[in-house]
Amino acid sequence: MPDILFNPNAWAALVTLSVLEIVLGIDNLVFISILTSRLDEARARKARAIGLSLAFIFRIALLATLSWIIGLTAPVFVVWEQAFSWRDIILIAGGLFLMGKATHEIHNEVDANGHDDGGNGKSRSMSAIIAQLVVIDLVFSLDSIITAVGLADDLEVMVAAVVIAMIVMFIAANPVGEFIKNHPTTKMLALAFLLLIGVALVADGFQFHIPRGYIYFAMAFAGMVEFFNVLASRRRRRKH
Repeated sequence: MPDILFNPNAWAALVTLSVLEIVLGIDNLVFISILTSRLDEARARKARAIGLSLAFIFRIALLATLSWIIGLTAPVFVVWEQAFSWRDIILIAGGLFLMGKATHEIHNEVDANGHDDGGNGKSRSMSAIIAQLVVIDLVFSLDSIITAVGLADDLEVMVAAVVIAMIVMFIAANPVGEFIKNHPTTKMLALAFLLLIGVALVADGFQFHIPRGYIYFAMAFAGMVEFFNVLASRRRRRKH
């Protein structure tokens, strides 16, 4: 441990991995915010705390079983000369789940008179939300930890990076959740973001990697445009 503290390569790996873990955590945070957006404030905060706690527990637990994680990348079966590992299967299933969930939420947003939650969303089951959080936290955690294993050699560095990323996510969870809840157009952008992430996960499962930078840039640009739209809307309301 003392050797790591005075190792510049370890510090460089920590900074790089922390930034990457925070970026990868955005996917997780947006999904949690979307899932809790129809709950009342108290239950939404509780659900976010549970979701982020599960994400942290899963990441640390997966780090503690690195040999098992590495084994997940070994081919399990081959279809049309395409080898699939357990990691690929989990990423494909998680991506399809994200795409289905995002599509369902978009339908509920557009069809306000549908049969979602009786109009106010307060009847949505906490247990159902937590079950969905468990599924997607596991998928994102697996993707995050396999990335960490590929970038750092020291377990201490990986654990520290995960802890730093989770602290940032805990701080950002409620502000991001409230903002998405209070701005319907921003929620639609977030759902579009989840659709893109779902497609990227499925592509990864088929060993066709889509650089996340393209997705994050597109969403950052859309978010910037929406930010100016929100400012313009506030100015119009003040004039009236």
